[in-house]
Amino acid sequence: MEFDAVLLLSFGGPEGPEQVRPFLENVTRGRNVPPERLDEVAEHYLHFGGVSPINGINRALVAELEAELGLPVYFGNRNWDPYVEETVATMRDNGVRRAAVFTTSAWSGYSSCTQYVEDIARARRAAGPRAPELVKLRPYFDHPLFVEMFAGAIAAAASTVPAGARLVFTAHSVPVAADRRCGPNLYSRQVAYAASLVAAAAGYADYDLAWQSRSGPPQVPWLEPDVADHLAALAADGVRAVVVCPVGFVADHIEVVWDLDNELRAQAEAAGITLARAGTPNADRRFARLAAGLIDELRSGHAPERVSGPEPVAGCLASVNGEPCLPPHCAALPAQSEP
Repeated sequence: MEFDAVLLLSFGGPEGPEQVRPFLENVTRGRNVPPERLDEVAEHYLHFGGVSPINGINRALVAELEAELGLPVYFGNRNWDPYVEETVATMRDNGVRRAAVFTTSAWSGYSSCTQYVEDIARARRAAGPRAPELVKLRPYFDHPLFVEMFAGAIAAAASTVPAGARLVFTAHSVPVAADRRCGPNLYSRQVAYAASLVAAAAGYADYDLAWQSRSGPPQVPWLEPDVADHLAALAADGVRAVVVCPVGFVADHIEVVWDLDNELRAQAEAAGITLARAGTPNADRRFARLAAGLIDELRSGHAPERVSGPEPVAGCLASVNGEPCLPPHCAALPAQSEP
C-alpha cells in the first residue's frame, strides 16, 4: 500500500483568549455540560493567555514528519482550526489520492481511536466523491520508540529529584462503563500494559498507575485512583519525592501543563513532596520515525513492531476511509471525557 501524503489528525485547541469559550462549546456540544464547568476549564486556558500548547506542538511535528517521510503532511483537528473537514477538502483539491492518517493518540477506545475513525468518515463525506482514501494507522502504545521516548523522559526527570523517588504513571480517566464496553477494558488495559513496558525500560520494578483530569457528575464512576488522591496517600506513607510520567499523553495538553504542572505540583509542594514531571514526545524526531514505521508496516506488509512484555494487550488494526476498526458497540458509545 503506497501513500502520496500524510494527515496528522488531532484534537485541537484555542490560540487566543477569544477562542477559548467557543472551543470548549465545540468540544462539549450535545453533552449537557454545565456552563460553570466550562467557566472553570476556561480559566485553565486563560492562565496561558488562552493558547493551548497543542497546535504549536503539532505544527512542529508536521515539520518533523515531512523531513522524515519526504511526503506532504497535512494537519487537521476535530474541534478547532484547522478543522479536518477543511483539511481533507484541501487534500482533495491538491490531488491527493491516498493518505496515511497519524493521530495524536496511542490508544484504542472511543475518544482515543473510534472517534478519530468517525472524524475521517465525516471529513470524506464532506469532501465528496473525489475525497482521498484515508488510512488511519494503528494504535502505537507498545511501539519500541513510544516506550523509548517515555523511558528516557523518566530518566531525565528522575535525575532532578532525590534517589528513590516513587514513579507514578498517569493517563486521562474515562467513565468505567465506557471502558468496560470498549474491548472490554481495552483502554485501561493498554495504558497499564504500556506503563509496565516503560517502567521496565526505565529500570523500575515497582511503580504506580493513577488517572487524571476526570470530570462529569460525581455519581458516575470513572477510572481510579485519581492522581491527586494517590499523591495524598503517598504523602501519608512518608514518600518525599515522585516522578510523574503522563504516559497517556503524547503531547503537552492543557491536562498536562495545568493539571500536573500547576495543580498537582502545588499539592506536592504543600505536602513536602518534590515532584518531577517526565516529558511527553511532543515533536521529538523519534515520534516522526514512529509514524514512518507504522506507514512502512502497511507498505511492506511486515509484522507490527511491538515491545514484548508479560500479558500483552492487543490493539486494533488500521482503518480505511473511516470504517470501524473496533467492535461495533464502541462506535456507538458517547464521548468518554469532558472538560
